[in-house]
Amino acid sequence: MVARKLLMDDMHTLLTPERFKDFTVNGLQVEGGDRVRRVMTGVTASQALLNEAVAWQADMVLVHHGYFWKNESVAITGMKQRRIATLLAHGINLVAWHLPLDAHATLGNNALLADRMDWQVQGVLDGEMGQGLLYYGEMAECSQQALAERFGERLERQPLMVSGHDRPVRSIAWCTGGAQDMIIQAAEAGMDAFVSGEISERTTHLAREMGITYYAAGHHATERDGIRALGDWLAQRHGVEHRFVDIDNPV
Repeated sequence: MVARKLLMDDMHTLLTPERFKDFTVNGLQVEGGDRVRRVMTGVTASQALLNEAVAWQADMVLVHHGYFWKNESVAITGMKQRRIATLLAHGINLVAWHLPLDAHATLGNNALLADRMDWQVQGVLDGEMGQGLLYYGEMAECSQQALAERFGERLERQPLMVSGHDRPVRSIAWCTGGAQDMIIQAAEAGMDAFVSGEISERTTHLAREMGITYYAAGHHATERDGIRALGDWLAQRHGVEHRFVDIDNPV
């Protein structure tokens, strides 16, 4: 058993959430027991994940998408009430790391997506929400369709592709999750392609008119690796038991 405070302090030092202007609360969101033996990780703190945590007798649920988002109602009713009631009834801590986990140079979603796809990271572009959210680099030159097929193979989800030119792809920028509007910054930087998780109606027109090919590779699919890596990091550093649960999500 490890003190919750020790784990939280260590993660805070690692992820430096104060560097980001986030849409949610980073860190401890729902307080449970003050000692931790088992940590369950998952992308989103859904009821399905909480049910798995209860069955496994987890002491902490560690996620990328937690609760208490900007502009969300503060009322704890309905689905939110049921989720929080589950945590409190079983003394489970809920911890969430959002933008800080996207940006981390080794455990972050962006860095690990590059590893999975064999991209060479060259740097990051500054953004108003924090440093390190928009990565850029190079890959082995290939056709736009070949890259789409590679996403399907390595993320086990077929991307939606909007072609903005007829060239092959070599230079690429990416930010996992719901960062589709960063396509503007990627296009202005001269990238052949931009990758994120989701697509909005406007994204199609931006890609075509700015001459950059866009891949919506899946919000969930592009953000599985970071939270699992963070759980493994805690297990190796503090000896806690760690289990990652992948709740299926096609989006």
